[in-house]
Amino acid sequence: MFAFISLISSWAIPVMVVFIPLFAAYRKVPVYESFVEGAKDGFDTAIKIIPHLVGMMVAISVFRASGAMDLILGFIKPLFDALGVPSEVLPLAFLRPITGAGSLAFTTDLIAQFGPDSMIGRIAATVQGSTDTTLYVITVYFGAIGVKRASYALKVGLMSDLVGFIASVIICLLAFSSL
Repeated sequence: MFAFISLISSWAIPVMVVFIPLFAAYRKVPVYESFVEGAKDGFDTAIKIIPHLVGMMVAISVFRASGAMDLILGFIKPLFDALGVPSEVLPLAFLRPITGAGSLAFTTDLIAQFGPDSMIGRIAATVQGSTDTTLYVITVYFGAIGVKRASYALKVGLMSDLVGFIASVIICLLAFSSL
C-alpha cells in the first residue's frame, strides 16, 4: 500500500503540469495570456488584502504572547497522554489554522528534534499537509471580495481543521505504529 501511495505521489504533480496546459491548448484557451491576466488580478488583490493581513497578524501575536495558547494546551495535554498520542504535536492543532509560517516553523523544530522518521515527525508532517490556514484563507479570500460576515465559513473551516488533525493522528498511528 505504501509503495502504491508513493508511486501516485511521485507522479501526481508532473502529470498535472503536463495535463493542464495540454487540455487548455485542446480547448483553445490562450494559456500564456490567461496566466498574465491572472497575475495582474492577483497583484491588485494583494494590495487590497494588506490591511486584513496586518489585522490577522496582530491577533495571532496577541493570542500567542498572552499565554492563551499555553493555557489551552495545558488542559488538553493529559487527554493526549491518556490516548497514547504524542502531546508534542498538540500545538499544531492550534497553530495550523492560524499561521502557516508559524506551524511550518514548529513542524521543522519537531522534525529537527525528534527526526523525520519518528512518530512525532510523521504526525507533524501529515498535519502540516492535511489542512490549510483557515484564518489566512478567510482573510485573503473574503477580504479580497469584501465579505464582512464569515462566521459560518470560520466554523466550517475550524471544524475541518479539527477533523484533519484527528485524521492525521489516527492515520499515522495506524500506518506507522508497527514500524
